Amino acid sequence: MAAKWAQKTIVLPPHKRGCHLVTSKILKEIESDLSGFKCGLAHFFLQHTSASLTVNENYDSDVQHDTETFLNRIVPEGRSAPWKHTMEGPDDMPAHIKSSMFGCSLMIPITNGQLNLGTWQGIWFCEHRDHASSRTIVVTMNGV
Repeated sequence: MAAKWAQKTIVLPPHKRGCHLVTSKILKEIESDLSGFKCGLAHFFLQHTSASLTVNENYDSDVQHDTETFLNRIVPEGRSAPWKHTMEGPDDMPAHIKSSMFGCSLMIPITNGQLNLGTWQGIWFCEHRDHASSRTIVVTMNGV
């Protein structure tokens, strides 16, 4: 069986600041390609430097809220923050730092046409800006 590739670009509409469970949206966009893989890997790449992707709790939304609270406590904003880069506003540099903390890519195994996530795992899109625009994710799948 020869290895194959598929690639899809997903545009997420603007989200308010915080962590958002986007697994179902992503699956809807890639399901026709995903179903063709018995075994493989799906790579998710967010083309932005002020938002991030992570895998975390898919059941209790308090985890999303608590994660946002944690990020806001450890990465200061406002007049007392030490950042020089404020070209796009006071939330600009903190957004870049938060993005680097979580990262802009994920790698998830594909098994029998499905993302092989754990029972309580989901894909989170984390928006770190107060006034964001749409965001683009490139999904690349490889396998057999």
